[in-house]
Amino acid sequence: MKSYLLPQFAVYRDDDKCIRCKVCVRQCSFGVHAYDDEDDEIRSNESACVGCQRCATLCPTGALVIRQHPHEFRPNANWSEEMLLDVKRKAETGAVTITGMGNDKPHRVYWDHLLLNASQVTNPSIDPLREPMELRTFLGRKPDGLVFKDGRLITDMPPQVMIETPIIFSAMSYGAISYQAQLAFMQAAQELGTLCNTGEGGWPMDFRRFGRNVIVQCASGRFGVDPDYLNQAAIVEIKIGQGAKPGIGGHLPGEKVTAAVAATRMIPEGTDALSPAPQHDIYSIEDLSMLIYALKEATNYEKPISVKIAAVHNAAAIASGMVRAGADIIAVDGFRGGTGAAPRVIRDNVGIPTELALAAIDERLRREGIRNRASILVAGGFRNSADIIKAIALGADAVYIGTAALVAMGCTLCQQCNTGKCAWGITAQDPYIAKRLNPDIATRRLVNLVRAWTLEIKEMLGGMGINSIESLRGNRLHLRGIGLQEWELEVLGVKGAGQ
Repeated sequence: MKSYLLPQFAVYRDDDKCIRCKVCVRQCSFGVHAYDDEDDEIRSNESACVGCQRCATLCPTGALVIRQHPHEFRPNANWSEEMLLDVKRKAETGAVTITGMGNDKPHRVYWDHLLLNASQVTNPSIDPLREPMELRTFLGRKPDGLVFKDGRLITDMPPQVMIETPIIFSAMSYGAISYQAQLAFMQAAQELGTLCNTGEGGWPMDFRRFGRNVIVQCASGRFGVDPDYLNQAAIVEIKIGQGAKPGIGGHLPGEKVTAAVAATRMIPEGTDALSPAPQHDIYSIEDLSMLIYALKEATNYEKPISVKIAAVHNAAAIASGMVRAGADIIAVDGFRGGTGAAPRVIRDNVGIPTELALAAIDERLRREGIRNRASILVAGGFRNSADIIKAIALGADAVYIGTAALVAMGCTLCQQCNTGKCAWGITAQDPYIAKRLNPDIATRRLVNLVRAWTLEIKEMLGGMGINSIESLRGNRLHLRGIGLQEWELEVLGVKGAGQ
């Protein structure tokens, strides 16, 4: 069947600059470029180009430019080009369109409509270069009160996990990402004094040495879960849902289930790894509570138990139930949260922005007097340090970053993670492609990113006259909304600018 799909990207090659070094031929894992010996010419198949920019980035003479293809359909307000191409693609394949990297529709990004306060005359600002700034955060349930006797704390404290910066690397499973990428996350988390999340794909045995800096997931597929897996980690997280595909499970194609991935996940090599949509032992809050306490028993009550949900319409009520069920940490993932593979129709039409879910959850837990019983982790498209500090002011204890971390390693959001051909080696399992990602260099790039954002957070805190992130947490008086409607300000719990 002849394809009616037009190329998405155009390849422009400057022949005066091209030296026929064939770097583009070797680096493109999608087979776009090919060298013709007879004509001494490199030709490009634009229909295979996914816009990953790998060839243009590594071209030593800058001879390549990859742009969106200039073809145009007749304008139609009801039928966008994306819709036309999606219909044609389904007509040719009969398959669900898979994509990744979270909702990319132009919905309102509320971080851009929130403005931070700054001290002026009273409560003067603080210079972070001269004064100590405290970003240290403790994750886990806090007691309702503290009792001291003879100057000593006698209250039994629930298990706490300390992180030096409120930035955690989000859940990305081995198999979905390469061995090198997961190693980079763990090395970076250890150096930064923070955490990274294994996702639901198990935890390679040679990575267990990073246990103090690792959150392990117990998801619907139970891949790689055993007592050692639970007890070697700092935190255990029950994954109910994820922002990019709320309500559905996961699917790692058999092509990506190599011998190492299979051993880690405890499944046969080359078989599809299917995560069911529901956890088949959770159909009520009571069921969730049984699993939470089963995990606490399995870890001798020494690990905080987190429960992760997608940001959905009634997230606040669900979070309240989760806290009452015994969760020590609530993790909520908004619809801009990235994932390696999600049906496009789910990604683009299900879930809500993480900003609204976070504000609603924090407000509800405070109103019910149970906010101290759980920390809140929030995920879903954090792009810079300003987004993070606004999330802290809305009530988050710390944030998960996923897409930004992948971009730091080289990702260009070409949304081809599910193909296993990631030209940057981040989500590839082919040893030839995966080795392109040097884990030590990737670690350095991750550490640099988080350190830069941490310094910027300190600068912004100092500008507000605050020297501890604890003083900002949930303090929405430091936020003002701009360009928002009344109902949006009400949900966010902030005043409009000028008020």
